[in-house]
Amino acid sequence: MPADAPYSIHGETHLVHRIGWLRAAVLGANDGVVSVASILTGVASSGIDHGAIVVSGVAGLVAGAMSMAAGEYVSVSSQSDTEKADLAREKSELETHWDDELEELATIYERRGLDSQTAHSVARQLMEKDALGAHARDELGITEVSSSNPIQAALTSALTFTAGALPPVLAAVIATGAAIAPAVAVVAVIVLIILGSLGARTGGASMLRGAIRVTFWGILAMAVTAGVGALFGTIAA
Repeated sequence: MPADAPYSIHGETHLVHRIGWLRAAVLGANDGVVSVASILTGVASSGIDHGAIVVSGVAGLVAGAMSMAAGEYVSVSSQSDTEKADLAREKSELETHWDDELEELATIYERRGLDSQTAHSVARQLMEKDALGAHARDELGITEVSSSNPIQAALTSALTFTAGALPPVLAAVIATGAAIAPAVAVVAVIVLIILGSLGARTGGASMLRGAIRVTFWGILAMAVTAGVGALFGTIAA
């Protein structure tokens, strides 16, 4: 195990280490279900033919997956650029103002409850081992857990969006006629309940609360979209 890896002497497992990938996974899958199911129920409610409904669902899946990947990549890349710039600036400060940086780190530890002598001793020992790492963690708040990975976030979002969107699309393919919108809605609600429960369980939160939170907004989105689809279908007719 690397010296800086998160660990516990008595084998604790901290759920915070899952935040990075869990956020992207839950966001991607939830968006996949809600957005594509909403598109399908809205289009189906307008009264157009079965083939067009399926095409709209597939198009929504592909467009959504690409949009999620691009959005996550740009967003996390911006965060990564900011982190790199801060680390470069901090490295320069350490090279030119070592004593000032030592005092700064010691002051941080004093504010956390250490007496002055202990704070300076801890700051000095940590900086002798890894000065940039100590300042990145305790001054800038950049850690292995929080550090950004654009490629990982983009791929995770695209794949989970696709996984979430597939069940509603398959429901639209299998169902026919007036049963398409209800079938898509039922499948979407089931998937949302599962997603909300799994996401909450993985993060150590209440499964019931997670399921209700995700499902409520999914149902609301599908209901509003279905209403708009029915309205425009009536006008077009």
